[in-house]
Amino acid sequence: MVLVDKPAGPTSHDVVSRVRRALPRGVKVGHAGTLDPFATGLLLVLLGRATRIQQWLMELGKEYETVARLGWTSTTGDPEGELVETGRIPSRDAVLPTGAVTQRPPAYSAIRIDGRRAYALARSGVEVEVPERTVTVTRFDQLWRDDDAGRAAYAIACSSGTYVRSLIADLHDAYCVELRRTAIGPYRVEDAAPPPDRADTEPWEPTIVPLGTALSQVLPTITLDDDTARRAGHGQVVDLPSGTPDGRLLLLDPAGDPVCVSDVTAARAKPRVGFRA
Repeated sequence: MVLVDKPAGPTSHDVVSRVRRALPRGVKVGHAGTLDPFATGLLLVLLGRATRIQQWLMELGKEYETVARLGWTSTTGDPEGELVETGRIPSRDAVLPTGAVTQRPPAYSAIRIDGRRAYALARSGVEVEVPERTVTVTRFDQLWRDDDAGRAAYAIACSSGTYVRSLIADLHDAYCVELRRTAIGPYRVEDAAPPPDRADTEPWEPTIVPLGTALSQVLPTITLDDDTARRAGHGQVVDLPSGTPDGRLLLLDPAGDPVCVSDVTAARAKPRVGFRA
């Protein structure tokens, strides 16, 4: 896995394509968590077997910093939408919600409705009603505010699936002019590298997070003996020590390399995603 600091402009898919071109032919590449084209910041790019752990990385909490334009609305919640000046400025005393928050993601989002992306429906002229969802916001702080410029900045920490654009739009009236993802779970944008560029004359040499390290930071682990690791690696249900807690567990071999992610019930591990082949 590679930590990439996405610039404004390219899509997350564009960044994945750049990384793919910089690697030996045939390496599978994906990512864990889309950023809008105007947004910047941390993107987890998955290489090879790491693409198999996307679902767990997607569940990690996120942190953002955003700059909002006050007194305006946007149909998309960002600079790419239809902009309208309302003159209604969010109060300085407005409550910035934390805890369980019910929000309605914007129509221009990647949520699927009847099998199609909401943004594709909206752009084709279809009126889109995106279902509400409940998310968790653990931090929503105002960093600064400049009423003369009509701008304010906020730091937000939230659960996966939270739409920062909706949080800002719900301040009435505001939209995001800048959005930067600063963290995903334990990973920080300060440790990320820019994506490769065709204009670069030097080889792209990012810091790679080993698969076992990436998984062990998001899942509890247990180390197996050689024989049990071999059987689990072949997809067989294996017995674990008595008292092993139920739940999702990463199984390691004696060398500390990942064998599989398993569902554990009553000290029996059923492999779910393997990493031996």
